[in-house]
Amino acid sequence: FIAAAEYLIKEKYTSSDYLAIKGGSNGGLLVGAVMTQRPDLVKVALPAVGVLDMLRYHTFTAGAGWAYDYGTSEQSKEMFEYIKGYSPVHNVKAGTKYPATMVTTGDHDDRVVPAHSFKFAAELQAKQAGDNPVLIRIDVNAGHGAGKSVAATIQENVDMQVFTLYNMGVKELK
Repeated sequence: FIAAAEYLIKEKYTSSDYLAIKGGSNGGLLVGAVMTQRPDLVKVALPAVGVLDMLRYHTFTAGAGWAYDYGTSEQSKEMFEYIKGYSPVHNVKAGTKYPATMVTTGDHDDRVVPAHSFKFAAELQAKQAGDNPVLIRIDVNAGHGAGKSVAATIQENVDMQVFTLYNMGVKELK
């Protein structure tokens, strides 16, 4: 993912000022990891319903079922260090300029509990060194995404697009 973004910039398809990343669920983990590892790479990050606390994910609702895929921080010291190395919540550093970020979650998500998003947004808000905003968008009476009304889906996408364009400095679409 990082290599793909670097390629787009190197080949002048875009610049980091006009590059946004978006992903949901496991893709939210990817976006969170990329923006904490390379905060300079993108202008806007949109992690949605992401697994963002990798040290404790397995202690929440459905998270225990993912231990086979990810491993857990309790398996060994080596596994703890490995997981901590990419866990978005645990890699937000004070004094770092992070991209403009809109974290999204559903208040009734029982697959990836909203605590992941709450913790990540709080860490970013507390440690952000710059003017880029960090917002959290919480869908009320919503879960992991399935079953969301068409109107709610459209509104969420409008909010993300407006946030992205505004933070890229786009004043008018022609």
